Amino acid sequence: MPVITTIEDLRVLAKKRVPRMFYDYADSGSWTESTYRANESDFQSIKLRQRVAVNMENRSTATQMIGQHVAMPVAIAPTGLTGMQHADGEILGARAAKKFGIPFTLSTMSICSIEDVSAGTGGHPFWFQLYVMKDRDFIERLIDRAKAANCSALVLTLDLQILGQRHKDLKNGLSAPPKPTLATILNLMTKPRWGLGMLGTRRHGFGNIVGHVKGVENMGSLSEWTAKQFDPGLNWGDVEWIKKRWGGKLILKGIQDVEDAKLAVNSGADALIVSNHGGRQLDGAESSIRALPQIVDAVGSRIEVHMDGGIRSGQDVLKARALGAKGTYIGRSFLYGLGAMGEEGVTKALQIIHRELDLTMAFCGHTNIETVDKGILLPGTYPVAAP
Repeated sequence: MPVITTIEDLRVLAKKRVPRMFYDYADSGSWTESTYRANESDFQSIKLRQRVAVNMENRSTATQMIGQHVAMPVAIAPTGLTGMQHADGEILGARAAKKFGIPFTLSTMSICSIEDVSAGTGGHPFWFQLYVMKDRDFIERLIDRAKAANCSALVLTLDLQILGQRHKDLKNGLSAPPKPTLATILNLMTKPRWGLGMLGTRRHGFGNIVGHVKGVENMGSLSEWTAKQFDPGLNWGDVEWIKKRWGGKLILKGIQDVEDAKLAVNSGADALIVSNHGGRQLDGAESSIRALPQIVDAVGSRIEVHMDGGIRSGQDVLKARALGAKGTYIGRSFLYGLGAMGEEGVTKALQIIHRELDLTMAFCGHTNIETVDKGILLPGTYPVAAP
């Protein structure tokens, strides 16, 4: 086993262990992937101010996200098909998050169901991410199931009314059910560890949907249903309806524009996530870290602002925090750990990010995450809100 010291080490190992069609699904963006790459690379141009002779004892990265205590300002992002990166992946991720003291967010398009994850974590509260489908009766029942499972926040994704085109998925034949190419089948045969894991679980379909929608009892009927279900007519009136039906903490995911951020405030949501869906929807959109300051400047005093996209280290978390994000989310960094080493890999990813966050905060002259602001950044190297 190689020595794992970075998220990149986990990515390399995951690429070896996860079948190509599922690794590519996680590790890709739409069209030219320029936004996907910018999400990560734009962090690198932001430079930190090193401070010395500051008492570095008694450091704390603990804070709150939507009133919930967290060990660091990081949550696990909702990611579809997580249970295909590793058998029972959503349960394993939720367990690791619970032990670490951060939120886990379950995707509507997960392999393990809401009920599976609740049972697998002993009823520990987690967050649930909702896609709005045309079948409103199904959505109402999905919200009710999240309530019954004691989910402590609903994350409503607004930037997937229609699907962006991801070339790798088309080339790999990734669909529901999959239409694998000969190359994909041969690649599956080279992943025995993954295959044994999948033989050991009954969870291979979309657990939140199959058996919960009339007429959808298998992956074949699911394909037909989902193709028609993402709702291009989604609007702010639907947000109001969902907020009322849910009645708990509501987070709006997919905000990239100041005008939309203001509408998010008016909706009464508890938080918004500055996000471009990991570069998987509108290719050519601004990176999340560059979009963050103007949204914080416009609405940060009226709503809790979070961000996701491109976070591969604790330094990235600290930079986002310095630019006003009260919380951050990791998707791919979590999936790399899961695909590489299961629950142990997720824990390793969280440990790597936490250690980098803790040490970098100290090197920048702070011992408490609550005191971190843009003063830790070198002027002229970070994006600022337009005047």
